[in-house]
Amino acid sequence: ELHDKWGANVVRLAMYTEEYNGYCSGDAANRKSLKKLVKKGVQLAAKYDMYVIVDWHILSDGNPKTHKKAAKAFFKDMSKSLADYDNVLYEICNEPDGGTTWKDIKSYANDIIPAIRANDEDAVIIVGTPTWSQEVDKAAASPLKYENVMYALHFYADTHQDSLRKTTEKAIKAGLPIFVSEFGVCDASGNGNVNKTQANKWIKLLDKYHVSYVGWNLSNKSESSAMIANSCNKTSGFKRSELSTAGKWMYDMLRKRAGKA
Repeated sequence: ELHDKWGANVVRLAMYTEEYNGYCSGDAANRKSLKKLVKKGVQLAAKYDMYVIVDWHILSDGNPKTHKKAAKAFFKDMSKSLADYDNVLYEICNEPDGGTTWKDIKSYANDIIPAIRANDEDAVIIVGTPTWSQEVDKAAASPLKYENVMYALHFYADTHQDSLRKTTEKAIKAGLPIFVSEFGVCDASGNGNVNKTQANKWIKLLDKYHVSYVGWNLSNKSESSAMIANSCNKTSGFKRSELSTAGKWMYDMLRKRAGKA
C-alpha cells in the first residue's frame, strides 16, 4: 500500500537498542526475534520494489559507543545475511545525543563500517550526527574517509526551522551527502502542533537539492507524528478519514511527488 497507493519508495525499520524491549536491553531470544523481523522487513521491501533502511535506533543510550560491540556483531550478521539484496541501506546510529561529539561518532563509525564493508562493498551507509542528528555542519567539516557514506539530518517542522535549514543548505553546498532519515511535521517531542507551513518549507529545500527523506512515524500511537488515526487498527486499506492530520499531509505530499496526485 505504501508503494502502490502512497507513492513511497523507501521504508525505515527503526530497531530500538534500549527502549521497548530493545535489542541491547532484551535477552538472547529477543535479539534473535528482532533480527528475524528486520530480515523479513527487508525481504518484503524488496518484494514491493522499495528501498529499506536497517536502523540501529539508539535513543536514551545517546553515545553509540555504549553498545558498540553489539552493534558490530549485529551489522556483521545483517550485512552477511542481506548481501544479495541491493535495496538495503544501513543506518548505524540513529540520534547521538547527551554530549556525544562528532569525534565519538567517527570513532564508532570507523569500527562499524568495515564490518559492513567486509560483506557488502558498496552498500549505502548512513551515519548519525551530533545532537539528535542535527549538526551536519560538524560532519561537513570533517567527513569520514569511505565511499557510499551519507550523513543523517533529522528535523521536526514545528521546532526546527530557518536556523537548521541554513545549516543544512550550507553543509550540502560544502559537498556533504545528506539523507533525512527521519522527520516529522510536529514538534521535536513527536507530539504537539502540526506545522504544515514549516514542513512545506523543508520539503521545498530538500527537493531543491535532491535530498531523500523518510517521515516519522507509521503507527496509530496517540501522538501528532503518528500517521494513522489512533482509533484505526487496520494495517492496510486506509480511508482518508483513518489517517491523522500528519498522515494526510504525508500522503498528499508523497502522491504529488510520485506523480499520483
